[in-house]
Amino acid sequence: MQEKALILCSGGVDSTTLLAGAVARFGAENVYALSISYGQKHIREIEAARAVAAHYGVEQRFLDLGAIFADSACSLLAHSDEAVPTGAYGEQQEAAAGGIVSTYVPFRNGLFLSSAASMALSLGCSVVLYGAHHDDWAGAAYPDCSPAFVEAMAAAIAEGTGGELRLEAPFVTWSKADIVAEGLTLGVPYELTWSCYEGGAAPCGACATCLDRAAAFAANHVEDPALASGE
Repeated sequence: MQEKALILCSGGVDSTTLLAGAVARFGAENVYALSISYGQKHIREIEAARAVAAHYGVEQRFLDLGAIFADSACSLLAHSDEAVPTGAYGEQQEAAAGGIVSTYVPFRNGLFLSSAASMALSLGCSVVLYGAHHDDWAGAAYPDCSPAFVEAMAAAIAEGTGGELRLEAPFVTWSKADIVAEGLTLGVPYELTWSCYEGGAAPCGACATCLDRAAAFAANHVEDPALASGE
């Protein structure tokens, strides 16, 4: 029997590439995209996730978990007075004396994966796919993206579902440049994606995720389609 998969889909480069691979592997009719609101400052990433899911013809589900982060001062959240920092993650960590960056949402990915596991099991899926990659956890910028975290969550999901569900994070040792290279071979519509932490008419080009995205496309010697299309 054909397996079914649920993918955490943020509308960014990594999860969109993961979704493209899942559609090729399982077939669009056997793939669900789960997009989660967490009280972020803008809806651009959710809009991008909708466009990506529509492009691939997969069924999309939504959750709003914003209330859980109501007391967090994370700079990505709408109620936070803290500005989204500019500059690379390494620079931000140096400024924070090696601590977690201000864009870290408290244990967000643990919450997302737990929610995804419950939904996936209810939908008859056997696998949850998660797009964490090396550049997110290098230097401990986001500890809930690390290989150790993924391994722990995979064990918890397997144990907590009686072995009926598994977690896969195929990009966890890949760089974003590696992911873009894979996406280019899959024909991923990167013009539909959104990575910027700001929600303006165009990417800010200065936040850490904009810088990482630009470097990934540059490493592949291609122009970012989102910029070429005027996004």
